[in-house]
Amino acid sequence: MKFESILEETDGFGRYQIALVLLLSIPRITIPCHFLLNNFIAAIPSHHCNISSLGSEGIFGNLSQEERLTVSIPVQDDGTPASCHMFSHPQFHLLSNSSSPSEVAVVQCQNGWEYDNSMFISTLATQFDLVCEKRGLAKASATIFFVGVMAGAVFFGVLSDKYGRRSMLLVSYVSSIVFSVVSAFSSTYIMFAAFHFLTGFALTGIINISVVLSIEWVDTKHRTFMGVFGSISWSIGNMLLAGLAYLVTDWRMLVITVTSPLLLATAMWWYGVASTYYGISLNITGFGLDLYLTHFIYAAIEVPAKILIYFILNKVGRRITQTGTLVLTGLCILINIITPTEYWTFRTVIAVLGKGLSEASFTTVFLYTTELYPTVMRQNGLGYASFMARLGASISPLIMLLEDMWKFLPEVIFCTVAIFSGLIAWLLPETNNTRLTETIEDIEEMRKNPIYFTTEDQNIPLKLPISEDTTQ
Repeated sequence: MKFESILEETDGFGRYQIALVLLLSIPRITIPCHFLLNNFIAAIPSHHCNISSLGSEGIFGNLSQEERLTVSIPVQDDGTPASCHMFSHPQFHLLSNSSSPSEVAVVQCQNGWEYDNSMFISTLATQFDLVCEKRGLAKASATIFFVGVMAGAVFFGVLSDKYGRRSMLLVSYVSSIVFSVVSAFSSTYIMFAAFHFLTGFALTGIINISVVLSIEWVDTKHRTFMGVFGSISWSIGNMLLAGLAYLVTDWRMLVITVTSPLLLATAMWWYGVASTYYGISLNITGFGLDLYLTHFIYAAIEVPAKILIYFILNKVGRRITQTGTLVLTGLCILINIITPTEYWTFRTVIAVLGKGLSEASFTTVFLYTTELYPTVMRQNGLGYASFMARLGASISPLIMLLEDMWKFLPEVIFCTVAIFSGLIAWLLPETNNTRLTETIEDIEEMRKNPIYFTTEDQNIPLKLPISEDTTQ
């Protein structure tokens, strides 16, 4: 008798399964906090050249701070001081004449920068001066993290099948804590990047192993419930990140804060047990709303999306749901591309709807992928699928840099990828209300025999006495 048959005959969704979900939910809360942390720790506040080296003696010493900026730093089109340039010599005539002649020589900042600390006490940009010609390094930190996630997907996928889910999950917990805390105490950007990569590498084990454990240990009719509502912890953590980032505005302390749930999760384990999504989730500016409020709304929309997708998955199945949510996500992006920016309220509503749909597709893909692979290679298969997902997440921050070439180019790319991925998903077989396959031979048999069996059909032999005729 197969293991899933035993679950069908016994209580396949009892106290053990409920405890499993609860034990796995705490560490999963910290995952979105790390995955979307770049929105806050890599933020670049307003800045201008540091002019403190000009001294406070003579005529310069009698000027106010605003007057010092006027004679030292050129003004941008919006009236704010330039971020990356300063006059080669103080231009005192600007105190009486606000216009600056075009022949006045300007140079790059000579003595660092002064930052606006009204929103953030400290970020990666202010800590390591990742501005001006180094501005891309702030965005690249997200790519480095997701490259680590991508590599970890393969590593933990292979070793989980070889050494067991529980052992490798514990390794993920401990290594995630160590690497994350060390990254918070980095003294250089290179050191931070290295340990940020390792943090992403370790966190992958928590994601993939938790999903497989929660689905493998329940009966067929409760797999959708576990796949959808088991991921509610992601949305909770995502909303929590907005509040934590608002309260903790120093990047080092914020990294440690979002890692702290893992400490509790690790203690409990001693006692028991992307491109479209990130393309939207990592782009929370340009809608006329506060940074924190936008992130919170993006996170909050995930909860009703998960509840709705639970009923849709059971009603119309995995394939239609996966295809529909991806295509509709692409259409939402397309609508925002063609909608003028002055209609920011409408654009915000469409963006939030697209975010909800992308989360619905993300929730579906983990459940769907887990059901498609047989037991003998399920963890490994999910690992490789996660590898490709994190490849998309790694590239997403870099795609957003393409707006310098054409403002709408990143959105066009994300729109195209979403719609194309949805159409590809239509080619996959349906797994709704079917048993999990256990061997490669089961997959081959499904290809030869296209007959669709429901769980009720498959339960019939279990009600009969075991004999030669019923066990062939």
